[in-house]
Amino acid sequence: MYVYDPHYNKMRSAEVLDCHVLVIGSGGAGVRAAIEASGYGETILVSKTLAGKGGCTTMAEGGYNAVLREEDSCGIHFEDTMKGGAYLNDPELVSILVAEAPQRINDLLAWGAVFDVTDSCDVAQRPFGGQTFPRTCYAGDRTGHEMMMTLIERLASTNVEIENEVTALDLVREGERVVGALCLDGKGEVMVIRADATVLATGGGTQIYDISTNSSSGTGDGFAIGYRAGAELIDMEMVQFHPTGAVYPYDARGRLITEAVRGEGGILRNAAGERFMSRYDPERMELSTRDVVSRAIATEILEGRGTPHGGVFLDVTHLPRQQVEEKLPVMLEQFLKFGVDIREEPMEVAPTAHHVMGGLRITPDAGTTVPGLFACGEVTGGVHGANRLGGNALADTQVFGKRAGESAGRSPRRDSRIDPKAIEAQEERLAAFLDGHVPPSTVIRSLKTAMWEGAGIFRTEAGLNKTLGVISHLSSLRLLARTRENLAGCCTAQNMLLSASLVVRGAILRKESRGAHMRKDVVQTWDARNSPYGHTYQSLDRSGIETAVRS
Repeated sequence: MYVYDPHYNKMRSAEVLDCHVLVIGSGGAGVRAAIEASGYGETILVSKTLAGKGGCTTMAEGGYNAVLREEDSCGIHFEDTMKGGAYLNDPELVSILVAEAPQRINDLLAWGAVFDVTDSCDVAQRPFGGQTFPRTCYAGDRTGHEMMMTLIERLASTNVEIENEVTALDLVREGERVVGALCLDGKGEVMVIRADATVLATGGGTQIYDISTNSSSGTGDGFAIGYRAGAELIDMEMVQFHPTGAVYPYDARGRLITEAVRGEGGILRNAAGERFMSRYDPERMELSTRDVVSRAIATEILEGRGTPHGGVFLDVTHLPRQQVEEKLPVMLEQFLKFGVDIREEPMEVAPTAHHVMGGLRITPDAGTTVPGLFACGEVTGGVHGANRLGGNALADTQVFGKRAGESAGRSPRRDSRIDPKAIEAQEERLAAFLDGHVPPSTVIRSLKTAMWEGAGIFRTEAGLNKTLGVISHLSSLRLLARTRENLAGCCTAQNMLLSASLVVRGAILRKESRGAHMRKDVVQTWDARNSPYGHTYQSLDRSGIETAVRS
């Protein structure tokens, strides 16, 4: 296919690939979707990084929630998830999650995944925050890595074509239907991928914040790509700040300290040595939900009871050394590299941006509001409501990754075409970057600061509007790519700006405090279960907040 390149003022050939299913994203959800789709026809997996290496699944330390014991039940897991999500979750999606999570972990075990086991050789489980039963399965504190390696090995046994280090630019529509995507290879050349069905599995986007646990690829690309294609997004204001990110040493700043530390008995103390969670949730203490613990830590710091480095202490020195060595080997190794022996001294921690609960609105079969487009994993909204329980994300990747891959695979084959005008428009967008003025790194730095200060754990309408103004200004700047190899960085910056605006606009719409969303300037008389508000929603065509009273 030949298209006009305005920068070079000539026609150029654009590489065109055809497939039945296109999967964009190579974390746990994307790889699982590709595995399932491959049974239905030609499947292409596009990875921004190297498949299995980028994304958040491989970084996930804590565990996978599944009902595996007679004393537990799907009903209990359902209620824990709904309560933890401040009842903003889609009940149908939660029902699917809790019912199918045990089946999906059994798939992983059958494919060779090695989880910790009890003396009786049952899969071991430990407590995580917000659970009434310890149902978090784990592989030490390397759970996500073990899952990812298992999935990649399984993927290798399929005929899936993997396109590594390729950046998705935008989806392409024929009428109302998505028929593929335009991508950018490592040399800055446009790739055209035509597909009967497309799955977005691009993960989250907390890299829009100054301090984040996400990998460098967590830039909200899927939110932006889906939005520009006309998909509806819900609850984008619901950004989870993990309570325990490292604050010291500086080189470890923001690095995730897994909830498994508290699950194994870790204690939170302020600078005065107080076990302060008794003030905020005396019943659950350190195993309260992440939103409660994050606000508690932030409050301790803001009120002057923080450590010299701006955090609080997370202490496991009272635990047996063998327990720390066997159950938390990554944490031990990680801090030893920085000269801190967690067996002998506490860690210094503070909240860090971790997970976006909102995202593309999906149906039980993982369909979006746009025909031909499916989605799974953190890029979707509805499963986790206003606050995600630790251990539910890894389960989500497998339950809805499988559903998305199967649904996309069952899509009928179509004789679709890619309009050359869409490619030409993309070439014009890219050419503008070569004549720009501001490096994307400068814009991203300013965005991160603005989001941390104005759309963080505590929010006000004035602060949110100020942040939206900063985003608007940054969006007006002409981004500079010095070579075609740098074009992807400009596209990423634009996606981050759009994702950030969706978060802020959602936060302005939701005039209540709920789950991870705390409005300091709103007085409310209701609790989460009786809130007059439902989902916020944003698309090219409409935006607002549902106001029907929940039953």
